[in-house]
Amino acid sequence: MSDDGRQVTRSGLDRLASVNLNLLVPLLAVLEERSVTKAAERVGLTQPAMSHALARMRRLLGDDLVVRQGGSIALTPRGQELIAPVRATLQHAAGVVNFPSFDPATDRRIITVAMTNSTAFVVGPRLGRLVAEQAPHATLRVRTITVPTESTFTEHGVDVVLMSEAFASPHPRERLYDDRIVVLASSQTPPEATALDLITTQPHVVVDTDRRVFPYSVLEEQGVGYRVGQLVSDYLLVPHLVARGGGVALLRYRVAAAMRSLVDVRIEEFPFPLPGLGIDMVWNPHLSDQYFIAWLRQALFDAVAGS
Repeated sequence: MSDDGRQVTRSGLDRLASVNLNLLVPLLAVLEERSVTKAAERVGLTQPAMSHALARMRRLLGDDLVVRQGGSIALTPRGQELIAPVRATLQHAAGVVNFPSFDPATDRRIITVAMTNSTAFVVGPRLGRLVAEQAPHATLRVRTITVPTESTFTEHGVDVVLMSEAFASPHPRERLYDDRIVVLASSQTPPEATALDLITTQPHVVVDTDRRVFPYSVLEEQGVGYRVGQLVSDYLLVPHLVARGGGVALLRYRVAAAMRSLVDVRIEEFPFPLPGLGIDMVWNPHLSDQYFIAWLRQALFDAVAGS
């Protein structure tokens, strides 16, 4: 009651005084790692201390947050929806107390980059080497995806998604590198054969999918005949199968060029005009650490330049 007898309504901020906000740090770690053990390692707690912190957050929020399903840990719907706001809250809090700028030489965070396995084949080795050199205490986590969705940014704490320009995104994007389709053929094919000759005379190794594989639609529009000799579910198996088993494939140039150092193949330019197939960086919209973003952005550009 106030001095004049009126009821004083406590605000949400008043009630925060009774909450240990330090629990938010281990909470986010558990939600992103989906493992008490890994979360404990990430924030420097013992496993019993992490389990105790999780139990306190469960009581406070009235939800299990994470549950065991078979041999793995899954998030409850409430746990899933908490990831983005808790991460944003902690990032804003770090800015308010003016923590020192991101220092790759000492930072121990997990850096998570999501991309297709073919993009990882191109970017991953050099990026891993750069992170090891520049951020020796950090861990690079490469999460391979097929089609990015909104949950890609929240389910595993992804910092940035590397995605084809062919996929739409509601978030701002920046070109990391340009790419194009080329004709990949066995080195045993006739050397005088043109790209169009190879396409029309050699059996094709094609990724097995329910969708019509780009750019075969272009060949069909041009009235170019071809024969599918093999269907394979793994994109990165295609160059190996062509090199060792013969035939031809339509592949991204960056993947083909990287594979050429491992298998004996020839690369020819695709004989018809095609739209671009660039790879863009799309940053997690909840990521507000601009110093970290600037560092990782440059590391990605350097990785591409060296690949």
